[in-house]
Amino acid sequence: MGKLAELGCEKAVAIYRMMVRIAECDQRIQQGLAAGDLQFQYYPAGGQEAIPATIMSLLNPDDLAVTTYRVIHDIVAKGTPLREIMAEMYGKATGTCKGKGGPMHLTAPDSGLMVTTGIVGAGAPIAAGLALAEAMQGTGRVTVCSFGDGAANIGAVHEALNLAAVWRLPVIFVCQNNLYAEYTSFAESTASDSIASRAAGYGMAGEQCDGTDPASIHAVARKAIERARSGHGPTLLECVAPRLQGHAFGSDIAHMDQAALAQAKATAPLKSVRRRLLDEGLATEAELAAIEAGARAEVDDAQQFAVASAAPDLSELQQDVFADIGDIPYAARPSSPDEISPSGALRRITFGMAVNEAMAIALDRDPSVFLLGEDIHDPAGGIVKATVGLSSRFGLDRVRPTPISEQAIVGAAIGASMRGMKPVAEIMVNDFAMVAMDQIANHAAKLRYMSGGRTTVPITIRSLTAGNVGSFGAQHSQMLESWFAHTPGLKIVAPSNAYDAKGLLLACIDDPDPCIQIEAMRCFFSPDDVPEGHYTIPLGKAAIRQDGHDVTLVSYSWGMQEVHAASTFLGEAGHSVEIIDLRTIVPLDYAAVRASVLKTGRILIVHPATEFGGFGAELAAKLQHDLFGKLKAPVGRYGAPYTCIPFAQNLEAAYFPNAAGIVERATTLLGYS
Repeated sequence: MGKLAELGCEKAVAIYRMMVRIAECDQRIQQGLAAGDLQFQYYPAGGQEAIPATIMSLLNPDDLAVTTYRVIHDIVAKGTPLREIMAEMYGKATGTCKGKGGPMHLTAPDSGLMVTTGIVGAGAPIAAGLALAEAMQGTGRVTVCSFGDGAANIGAVHEALNLAAVWRLPVIFVCQNNLYAEYTSFAESTASDSIASRAAGYGMAGEQCDGTDPASIHAVARKAIERARSGHGPTLLECVAPRLQGHAFGSDIAHMDQAALAQAKATAPLKSVRRRLLDEGLATEAELAAIEAGARAEVDDAQQFAVASAAPDLSELQQDVFADIGDIPYAARPSSPDEISPSGALRRITFGMAVNEAMAIALDRDPSVFLLGEDIHDPAGGIVKATVGLSSRFGLDRVRPTPISEQAIVGAAIGASMRGMKPVAEIMVNDFAMVAMDQIANHAAKLRYMSGGRTTVPITIRSLTAGNVGSFGAQHSQMLESWFAHTPGLKIVAPSNAYDAKGLLLACIDDPDPCIQIEAMRCFFSPDDVPEGHYTIPLGKAAIRQDGHDVTLVSYSWGMQEVHAASTFLGEAGHSVEIIDLRTIVPLDYAAVRASVLKTGRILIVHPATEFGGFGAELAAKLQHDLFGKLKAPVGRYGAPYTCIPFAQNLEAAYFPNAAGIVERATTLLGYS
C-alpha cells in the first residue's frame, strides 16, 4: 500500500469522509430492510467504498457517471443529496426518481449520475454514448462507467469497449472486481488473471489497482482521467476489492471462501484507511470521530426526510412514459397534432431516396443530429443505399460507421441523446433488433419513466424489414412491430410510401421520445410524388386513403400494397371500401379507426406479421369491446400463419398476407347483414 500522505492531508481525509458517508448510508438501508421498514432487493457495497470515493474526488462536478445495481457507493460519491437517495429507497415523490426508479435505477443528472441499470453490463454502451456526445460537443467532460467483474464477461461490455477504443472516447471503464459474479467466484468464471489485461486486445490502456487503497486507486485513476480529457481515449481500470457480504442483502455466504472472507473483513477499507490516517498523522481521533458523527447525523436527517415525504400521487402512474401522456395508446388526445405542410416542388422519387433526403435535411438543419450504423458511410452508403452520399457531404463525425455491434450502436445512441444529441441509429435488418432488445426495451423505452422524467432519450432507430421480397428466409424477413408495441415507451412508425417515409422520419428525429421507423424493403424502390424541402407528418395521425361505407380495411407498411390491390377487386364486385393507413402504431390513431368502423360496421385488420399475438389482435379486441352491438360483422384480422418465414418462394408466397386473402376475408365479412 502507498502512503495516504502522498494524496495530501486534505484529500486523504476527504476520501475517508466520503467512505464513511457511503458506509453509513449503506448500513442504514440494510437496517431498514432488516426491520421491515423497507422492502426491495438490495446489493450492499461493503468493501468497495474506497473506489468511488477516490475516483469521484478526481472528477469535476459536471463529469458524468454510469453505474450498476450495486449503486449506493457510486451515487453518494457522485454528490447526489442523501435526502433524495433515501427518499427514493422509501419510494417517495421526493426521491431522485419520484419513487419510480427505486434502488436499482437511481438517476441524478444534476450530480452527473446519468444511469443506474439493473441489467448486468448494460450501462457500458450508454456510457460510450455519453462520452461520444461530450467529444462531439467539445466539452472536455469525461464519463466513468462502473460495473462488476461478472459484467466483464457480458457481450454489451465487449461491444462498448471496442467502440470506445475505435472512436477514442473520453470514458473510463471501471471494473469494481469484488471477486464474485453473484454467487460464482472470479476464478470459476474468468480464465484470465485480470480484467485489465484484456485492454490490450481492444487497443486501449489497462490498469489494475488495489481497490481497498485510496493511494493505489488515485494513482491509476488520475492517469486514466487525464488520458481521457486530453483526447487519448478510454482506459479499462480494474479495482480489486473483496466483497464483505453475500451478493444481496440476506444472501447466504456458504459459497464464499471463508478464510478469505474473514481476512477481508479484518482488513476492510473503512477500518484500514481510518487506522492509516491516524498512523500517518493525517488526522486525530477526535477529528475522525467528528466525521463519523456528522455522517450519522446526515443520514438521520435523510431518513427522517424520507419517512415524512409523501408517496407519489396516483396520477403519476402513466406520467413519464412519453413526454406527452396523450401519446399512450387509447389516451385522450386533446387534438390531432399539426402537420408541417410541404411547400416544395413535387418530384417522383423512390421510398429509399425519400429516406435519404429526410436524413440529409435533418443533418443540414440541426447540428445535434448525427447518424450511426453499420456500413452507412460512402462508398457503401448502406445495404440499400439509404445513406449514400451523406458521409461525403457531412463528414464521418456526423455519419459514423460502426463495428457490427447492435448493442453498442443503440446504447451509444441512447447515451448521446441524453446529452442533447439527436442520434439516428440504423439497425440493418429488423430481425437484428433482437440482438439489441435490452438496450431498446430496457433502456431506451424505460429511462424517462425510471428517472421520473429527469432524463429523455430522443433517439430514432431506422430498421429494414426484408420480408415478402423473395427468399431472405426466417432470420432476415420478420417485422417486430407487435413486440415493440408491447413495450411502453417506444413509438413505432411503419410508412407505406415515399411521401410518408420522409415526413414521418423527420417527425421522429424531432420527437422527444425514442422512435423506431420500420422501413419495408418491398416499398424501398417504389416511386411516389414527394415534395422537396422539409415537412413532417404527425406521429399518431392515420391517413384515410379511400372513403367507403361497406367495409374498412386497415393496414400499414407494405401491407397497404395488398390492401389497395384487394380494394380494386372488391370495388369491381360492387363493394364500397374504406382504407385506413395507420402509418404509426404507437401513438395510435384509434379515433380514426373507430369512426370508420362506426360508419361501415365491418373491419378487416391486415398486418404483415404472424397473426397469433400480432398487433391486429390488440386492435380487434379493443374495437370488439368498444363497439359490441354496433357492428354488422365480427372484427376480422389477417396476418401470417404461425410458422417461421420459409425460404422456398412458393412457401413464402403462401406465408405472407396477400390481396386474394384479403378479398376472401372481406367478402366473408360482407356476407353478414
